[in-house]
Amino acid sequence: MKTRREFLHAGLCAGAGAVLSSGTRPASAEPESGAGSQRPNIVFILADDMGFSDIGCYGSEIDTPNLDALARGGLQFSDFHNSPRCCPSRAALMTGLYSHQAGMGLMTADYGRYPYPAYAGDLSEKCVTIAEALKAGGYTTLMTGKWHLTPLTVGKHNWPLQRGFERYYGIINGAASYFDPASLTSDNTPIEVTKADEGYYLTNAIGDHSVQFIEDAARKDKPFFLYAAFTAGHWPLMAPEETISKYKGKYAGGWDALRASRHAKQLSLGLVRQEWSITPRDPRVPGWELASFHEWEQRRMEVYAAQIDLLDQNVGKIVSKLRQLGILDNTLICFMSDNGGNFEEMRRIPSGHQRPAFMPYKTKDGMPVIPGNDPSIMPGPATTYASYGIPWGNTSNTPFRLYKHYANEGGISTPFIAHWPRGLKQHGISHAIGHEIDVMPTCLDVAGVAYPKLSKAGTPPPPLEGKSLVPVFQGGALPERSLFWEHEGNIAARNGKWKLVSRFPDAWELYDMEHDRTEMHDLADQYPDRVRKMAAEYAAWAKHVGAQPWPMPQTPDGAIRLGAMPSPPYLLHDRI
Repeated sequence: MKTRREFLHAGLCAGAGAVLSSGTRPASAEPESGAGSQRPNIVFILADDMGFSDIGCYGSEIDTPNLDALARGGLQFSDFHNSPRCCPSRAALMTGLYSHQAGMGLMTADYGRYPYPAYAGDLSEKCVTIAEALKAGGYTTLMTGKWHLTPLTVGKHNWPLQRGFERYYGIINGAASYFDPASLTSDNTPIEVTKADEGYYLTNAIGDHSVQFIEDAARKDKPFFLYAAFTAGHWPLMAPEETISKYKGKYAGGWDALRASRHAKQLSLGLVRQEWSITPRDPRVPGWELASFHEWEQRRMEVYAAQIDLLDQNVGKIVSKLRQLGILDNTLICFMSDNGGNFEEMRRIPSGHQRPAFMPYKTKDGMPVIPGNDPSIMPGPATTYASYGIPWGNTSNTPFRLYKHYANEGGISTPFIAHWPRGLKQHGISHAIGHEIDVMPTCLDVAGVAYPKLSKAGTPPPPLEGKSLVPVFQGGALPERSLFWEHEGNIAARNGKWKLVSRFPDAWELYDMEHDRTEMHDLADQYPDRVRKMAAEYAAWAKHVGAQPWPMPQTPDGAIRLGAMPSPPYLLHDRI
């Protein structure tokens, strides 16, 4: 059988021989939900680096009553997908296009590195954001939280207010201290947390500003769209001690027992099938009984659990405000994560060495911040800057393989909850195959807003790639289609029950997702014709969106290793 690279070369040379479905579905003049002339408000809530099993209704032991209640009263997707990393995911989510079409095949940190538009590292002005479309359609547009779609070094042309939002509070960059966040911004003005802001915590601030924005918008005689992009549970591991203490001792049984209990709960909920074997523990991780530094390892997961707990508490604030204002029934609330759970381990940075801009040297009280995963330092307070790493990232993605960065299910599977009392006709669990490119067409559909004919650049935007989820909301199905992924050479194609996937630089693997969604039984050798067909479809898609074979000629030597970008001085994420 040909290698993956031979397949790609042949497919790209042949051009886009396969017919690609753009997924374009014009927005209706009125929402198809039956909401009539009273157009719904839309609240879209995004978690950061949160794995498939990290909230209660997807198998977790973490206390998430508010998200669980939204799932019970709404629709819970078992087979929904994102992109493998922060920037690509947010670009696809905001535009209804594949990330490459929006200029974000890689990260904002790659700005200026590549001559290919698909890897510009700055949100393309030739595409249209949800906010731009809904604002033109009569919606008030609001955003809180993490933007991460433009470098801080190139001006404000792609900040939220320049891409359709009327109000904004959050961080422009991709990571920050929860107690003293860098790149904190109010509307278009950079701001800082001061000593006077006692008790400041970013997750709470995002929730509080979301509530205030909703209250202000509800006074207007028009619907609103709120995009609340929380940074929880992205590193650094930081949370108030009173919330961390809630989980003290919760993880004394270790990661093996936790993965098993989460998997058992997922089976009981009907989210996964018994025939899908849970994936083996990551081979770099010892069994819990052989692990070192048990107290420190438990503490890492305790802090992470507190971060997710606080995320849920702030979702509760938003829901409570909608209920208080009497607008909950006609508000579509959606929730998902931007990519799978994260395996990145934080390095120690020696004293005197330069740190990235988002990593502080001192707290606002002048105490030194010591970054890195050091078992002698318990994470959680503002004086630390750590991550929960491979063993707990493996747990977050139960029962799937791999992590953020990769196109295997652990990197691209997300919880997705839709709650809309007035508009949903189907409740419970949906096994429809969805993708974050479906979010924008869904928003336009329920809002009765047409897809704009012109982009910020003054050119027609690419046709939407996603499909409206409204048919699923009403008890129907989505049309059959193919979905594709590419990030750092980690690639995949999905069509119905079949998935073709490769972790760079490995050969293609083929899985029957109906019987083996945990990707345990590679069928590539048994079905070579299907591999060839799907590889050709991937090559045609790559040509369509501008995805390049990895590594690109401009890719630094250090970036080629196993498809990971050069390991920054603060990460060990190229070890896989």
